[in-house]
Amino acid sequence: MSKKIFIAGHRGLVGSALVRLFESLPDWEVIVRTRQELDLTDEKKTVEFLASEKPTHVIDAAAKVGGIKANNERPVDFLVDNIKIQMSLIQACHLANVEKLLFLGSSCIYPKFAEQPIREESLMAGPLELTNDGYAIAKISGIYMCRAYRRQYGRDYISAMPTNLFGPNDNYDINTSHVMPALIKKFHTAKIEGQTSVGLWGTGEPKREFLHSDDLAQACLVLLDKWSSEEIINIGTGKDISIRELAEQVKEVVGFEGSIEWDTSMPDGTPRKLLDVSRIHSLGWEPQISLRSGIESTYDYFKEHQAG
Repeated sequence: MSKKIFIAGHRGLVGSALVRLFESLPDWEVIVRTRQELDLTDEKKTVEFLASEKPTHVIDAAAKVGGIKANNERPVDFLVDNIKIQMSLIQACHLANVEKLLFLGSSCIYPKFAEQPIREESLMAGPLELTNDGYAIAKISGIYMCRAYRRQYGRDYISAMPTNLFGPNDNYDINTSHVMPALIKKFHTAKIEGQTSVGLWGTGEPKREFLHSDDLAQACLVLLDKWSSEEIINIGTGKDISIRELAEQVKEVVGFEGSIEWDTSMPDGTPRKLLDVSRIHSLGWEPQISLRSGIESTYDYFKEHQAG
């Protein structure tokens, strides 16, 4: 039987990967709307839209996102805008009798000093990283909204926590981007302009794991089919790398031959954030794209579509 899915946030890194996947599958009809066509913070319009379109499935990949600088400087924006989107969309799914909702959170929901690798049970077990606590609290509220609708109304709403993501169609604005696109943009710009060094924040010692957005999309497909629980589920690679090592890899792929200058007066963020992915591995999913090949293909995409 044909299924109809609304992908919220289809123009972003995650949403565009989801659209690529689901449009390639014959049993799925994909619905998307731009922010201009549908403001997801407007509950009335969101309810009317879902009531009219009647999707069987919804993936919430819509969010106000940014790197450590943006989160640190504008916590109100990241807290309020994301809560508005979630409240509007989850309520609309309930009123439209959507069969299944997948809410995408973030690994930043976990405590700053969570035991590594981070198990799903670590949620709410300690204080958050202060540089992005507004965004984290908003995402935690989304998890609890899904749980509440499941408990009170029996809705099949699930929540997944992806690790750091990268891939085609990322955000390369240095002021708001995450670490991977920021590194690609900085090293590319430095190479083109003939700079002798690139300045990066922090010590380079924190460790992060990185998952390609196309691998995440495949994981979401598996979860829609095989996961039904109020418990959250991690999506990651189970392997991490220091920011210093990552910077060296990106520098090499880009072909920048200058030096890296680390500004240790700037914050590092959470020391380590490696997810325990045994739960999703038990469903038969594992990532297929290696970090190195992912960086190479992402840089190729950047040069073709977003460099300039």
